[in-house]
Amino acid sequence: MKRRITFIQRVDASFDPQQAVLTASSLSVRDLDAAREDRITVGLHELPEELRAVLEQSHELHLRWASERSFDAVTPYSSRVSPGLHVNYTPLQSESSSEALCTLLRTIVAPSKDAQYKDCSKQEDSFITPPLLSTRFASSASLQYYTHLPSIRSLVKYIRDNVCSQSREDGPECHIRADALLSADSVDIDYDNISHALTMSGLWTSPPLGGWTDKFQTPASADDQIELGLLGAEAGLEPEEIKMGGLLAVVGQDKKLKPTMFSFPSRHQSLTEPSSYTVSFAPPTGLHPTMSISMPRSSLKRPPAPSDATCALHTYLTLPSTIFGDQYQLATTDPLFLESHNLVALRALAGEMDLEAPDWVVQRWGSNWLLELATPPEAEHAASTSDPSNWTATIPLHLRYLPPSETGHRTAHIPWPVVFWACTVEDNTKMGVNPFDRTNLGWDSLFGPRTLFYQLQPAGNRLVEEIDVPVLRLEGGDGYFQGKYIELGTCVAISLGFMWVLWRLARVAWSSGVGSKRAEAAHDKND
Repeated sequence: MKRRITFIQRVDASFDPQQAVLTASSLSVRDLDAAREDRITVGLHELPEELRAVLEQSHELHLRWASERSFDAVTPYSSRVSPGLHVNYTPLQSESSSEALCTLLRTIVAPSKDAQYKDCSKQEDSFITPPLLSTRFASSASLQYYTHLPSIRSLVKYIRDNVCSQSREDGPECHIRADALLSADSVDIDYDNISHALTMSGLWTSPPLGGWTDKFQTPASADDQIELGLLGAEAGLEPEEIKMGGLLAVVGQDKKLKPTMFSFPSRHQSLTEPSSYTVSFAPPTGLHPTMSISMPRSSLKRPPAPSDATCALHTYLTLPSTIFGDQYQLATTDPLFLESHNLVALRALAGEMDLEAPDWVVQRWGSNWLLELATPPEAEHAASTSDPSNWTATIPLHLRYLPPSETGHRTAHIPWPVVFWACTVEDNTKMGVNPFDRTNLGWDSLFGPRTLFYQLQPAGNRLVEEIDVPVLRLEGGDGYFQGKYIELGTCVAISLGFMWVLWRLARVAWSSGVGSKRAEAAHDKND
């Protein structure tokens, strides 16, 4: 097992050498004001049998979980996904079908009884196939799955009960590290069939009260390793580069902290000026809610990409099955519609697109949408002024009919989309994989490999919107809008309508008969 702990301090943060003390058997840190990433890499032989069986059937498996809490992403961990659990999966054999992965996901997710959750039964019934717009970009899984997951408590329990028992460090140390994930802002789990290793990382973008205080002991086994870095990040000499410097040490091997300085190209960059956005649904939402993405005009200044790069503002929506977009409406080229919503075009979509199906008929979890957003004219000039107004893009959506409930209402959970700039750079730009790179986010594979991404930061306390949806009320409650009354009323209405139609037909037939007899009598009289 290999463990890498990275502390990222702000450039203006203070640091005293006494806050990091390295001895022959341990490394201690005290009151560190920094972001933190813990990354653990283990081999297949160190994992529980049921987990190992799933991985052995996988070409690649990537889990991305993001908290509903708002947090500020820091360099070089600036990439984002919508809140919830995202699964990107490629089976070892493209035609294989296995229920093992879904069984594992049900254990990890363990949804609450009233959650809007699409159960994972089989990959061909529950996963969607993402679009691949760039054939040059190979780092993309073939199947995607998503579910609303406010907490990873079930995952932590699985690690404590199953993974820790297989670890050589089974005991309080393993349980403490597992429990620490409950406060993480994001958690990633990665496996690929080439390395035959599982990597799990947790990210905390801000320290606990008083800063990070921890002690890392030398591993008991020579096969284990703990590497620790105290680093700071800033912009590099080139627009696509990130420069980092600080101190590194391998616990139990190094006698002192080693200074280091290095730079590398990174696809995910931070904006030099604060840039934020908010998401809301204008009340009353009804069955056709409109998502509004509002951004201060100062947030729409062109990112610091190379001057010859082409940049465009995008948003990537992860919509559960309860809500969807009309692909024919959003894919229109009508300039009046696009201008009225501040949209440029629908660039990609995948998942459930049936416009008429109720939610209980839809099998897969939902859909993904990539839209290019319009920006105000002369955005750079507007950003330099003190214009307090916001620039708002709106996306018309539609709610599906949901199953009945005892209260007559259900809640649809819609995660905030991610909003980012995508800038293409020259073909000769070096964009190799760096130690902090993050792939398989869902939206990154929709662009070429030489694309720089600049994330806007969501500005909200909770990054999930809740919409109250009226549904049929089950029997057992008070009121006239219950299932049995609606059913009885429907039968009465149909019966009355059927009788009215028969009555009208009978009148027409009777009138035709009387008219025919009168015509015959008149004809006889004339004769």
